[in-house]
Amino acid sequence: MKVKPASLLVIVILMNVIVASCAPAPTATPQPTKAPAATKAPVTGGSSTTAPEFIEIGASIPLTGKYASLGTMIKPGYEYAIADINAQGGVYVKQYDKKIPLRLTYSDDGSDPAKEVEIMDSLFAEKNLTAYLGGAGSDMHIAAAAVAENNQVPYCGVAFSLWKVHQQGYRYLFSPFPKSPADAKDVFTFLNEVLPEGERPTKVAIFSETTDWGNELGSLWEREAVTHGFEIVVHEDYAPGTKDFSDLIQKAKAAGAEALLALPNFPDGTTLFNQMSELGWAPKYSLIIRAADNVTWVETLGKTGDYIANFPGWHHALKFPGVEALNEKYQAEFGRPAEPLTGPAYACVQIFANAIELAGTLDRQVIRDAVSITSMTTVIGPVSFNPDGTGYVLNPMVQWQNGKLELIWPLDQATAPFLYPAPPFDQR
Repeated sequence: MKVKPASLLVIVILMNVIVASCAPAPTATPQPTKAPAATKAPVTGGSSTTAPEFIEIGASIPLTGKYASLGTMIKPGYEYAIADINAQGGVYVKQYDKKIPLRLTYSDDGSDPAKEVEIMDSLFAEKNLTAYLGGAGSDMHIAAAAVAENNQVPYCGVAFSLWKVHQQGYRYLFSPFPKSPADAKDVFTFLNEVLPEGERPTKVAIFSETTDWGNELGSLWEREAVTHGFEIVVHEDYAPGTKDFSDLIQKAKAAGAEALLALPNFPDGTTLFNQMSELGWAPKYSLIIRAADNVTWVETLGKTGDYIANFPGWHHALKFPGVEALNEKYQAEFGRPAEPLTGPAYACVQIFANAIELAGTLDRQVIRDAVSITSMTTVIGPVSFNPDGTGYVLNPMVQWQNGKLELIWPLDQATAPFLYPAPPFDQR
């Protein structure tokens, strides 16, 4: 695909990224409410009998750069879902009274928001797009959401939990992925549910990365801790790329912190835990979002990486239709079950296919309206959307146990019991 030079829109989008980055942290956690059941959407476009050869879907995916590890989990999810739907003839479109196959056109944006904007605008100019599929990373989704809104193309993105991008009034942005308010609330709900009073790690340390998401989730953790009966004894900020966490660790250790909440990138997370081991601070419970997402965590840390919990957005052992077949495909290609972001990516395609069939047309506005009333079960479980485009979805918790990522919550889906308390590092 030929990518055109950046236009004035690139500058506007990047300004939006900066503005969103400076926005204050949210002050209220939304209470998700289920969207009404999807029943019927109006069909527009007349009775055209000339159907397009494909339903065109465009995507900008980071396959290189800082988000490459995320993009390489997402891409197979899109490709497998499209292949599975096309194996059944495609998506039925009432306007043409036939099934039409899906076609995905994507490019690697190198984890660069400006490049992403160029790709998405070129796709819009060169293809008669029906929908956009998203890449990965909060700053990338901030830029992409603005492009989708400008072009009025429905957009479905995963691999980002930043909530405030959904508070910009965008109508075309949808994300069936847990957001910061869920991550903030669910950790304390989980601890109160699985541990009896008196055994819970009530003294909590928060290490907040000085980024949009780090600031947002850190402030939400503070509020939810109080609501659920926990005490924040240390809340420290650090910059991405920090090499020395010893001051933060010593403060948490001196304060008697029994739990650690953080969302470092992968290199920062392994640096943090190696230094925690060296300094002899082993919290009873650690929730490490993002860095502990995949097997490189324990490959790098070994036993030091065990007992760590995470909210990855999905787990390959969830008991929903289509998960087993998805795992088989991923296993055959990569030698392991599907990754945490592969399932949510697959679900985005399922959601669009369902919305197109519900709409009965390829009119993007009608499809957008059909997405908004989604009520269906996907490989990530039941999905519906709140008015701001956030998904009403399951937020599973996992834990590293003996070098394996086990599903520990919700309890009716668990593959292993929660291991608690975490022992000292030299006893693992």
